[in-house]
Amino acid sequence: MLEEKIRAFGNKISDIMMRKNLTREEAKEMLSQVLLNEQPDLQQGAFLVALTIKGPTPEEIAGSWEAIYELDTVKVTPTVSQPLVENCGTGMDTLKTFNISTAAAVVAAANGVYMAKHGARAITSKCGAVDILESVGVDVECDVEIVKRSIEKAGIGIFNGMSSKVHPQALYRILSQIRFGTILNIAGSLANPALPRYGVRGVYSKELVKPTVQIMGKIGYRRAIVVHGLNEDGTKGIDEISSMGETMVAELHKSGEITTYTITPEDVGIQCANELTLLPSPNRKEEALNFLRILSGKDKGPKFEIVCLNVAPILYMMGKAKDIKEGLSIAKETIETGEAIIKLKEWVMEQNSNPEFGEKKLNSLLEQIDAHL
Repeated sequence: MLEEKIRAFGNKISDIMMRKNLTREEAKEMLSQVLLNEQPDLQQGAFLVALTIKGPTPEEIAGSWEAIYELDTVKVTPTVSQPLVENCGTGMDTLKTFNISTAAAVVAAANGVYMAKHGARAITSKCGAVDILESVGVDVECDVEIVKRSIEKAGIGIFNGMSSKVHPQALYRILSQIRFGTILNIAGSLANPALPRYGVRGVYSKELVKPTVQIMGKIGYRRAIVVHGLNEDGTKGIDEISSMGETMVAELHKSGEITTYTITPEDVGIQCANELTLLPSPNRKEEALNFLRILSGKDKGPKFEIVCLNVAPILYMMGKAKDIKEGLSIAKETIETGEAIIKLKEWVMEQNSNPEFGEKKLNSLLEQIDAHL
């Protein structure tokens, strides 16, 4: 029986290698076997690689998400007065910028948006959302109840996608063993324990923009915006709205309609950035300091601009700005008035099993910034 199961799984991998698509049910069953460790390690890896090389379809991603959410996600329901929102990038993009979406989430939360993030440590980048937040004092290894409380009290929290406290069955095991992007970058990131129904998501290729928004509609999102941005000459892409060049956007409306359009820096009244100014620092501490310089308003350069640009779709989607341009303006004001850094301090205090330790870590970094002005 076991040999038959292994052989059948292997035959499906062969089909994928021949560019045959799986149904949603087949994808769910195959990833379920991976999550439950019912296949040899080599077959599990081969499945993820084959699907990545072929390019996953919306049905395959939806089925994979279903397996992860049902089998391997600790679920919580924060008690909040407004809809929960998530924002993230999939990684795997060709232009490795500093971590934009995490700073954007803080600014959005400072505008009264309830942010339920679901992130990971760096896999294809130098510093993931979990890495940067750990560096500034957020407890990223806490259990989901503390994250739930943080969302309720501070209006923002992050579930660590690589923690066994969040995904106890297997996702943490798989992600800790690979250093390349797979279907899990999308399906896994969608398996948010709080199951938000509003989201802004960046993807690593323009071909994934519309399919990803379709996936989000399939799994229950009411509103979603998916983006892929380009550098100035269009040769490299990022999983964010770009301040360097054109961004492709797909928007899911409450009616179920999907619209597509593009955004350029000129459309929102900012100058095109040079991609070199958006690259990450070589070490985590410097990245943490840069993160705080942006949120405290000490850095008003290209990194500040692109963070505010990526706050804008969240504010627009949630009705706090009439369009992206107004959302950009509101985001800048939020940082300049000090509201963003206050929100980060609240987050550190609420998402923590040891709030005093987190507060001390954050204050130490802020003092270093002030000392170098």
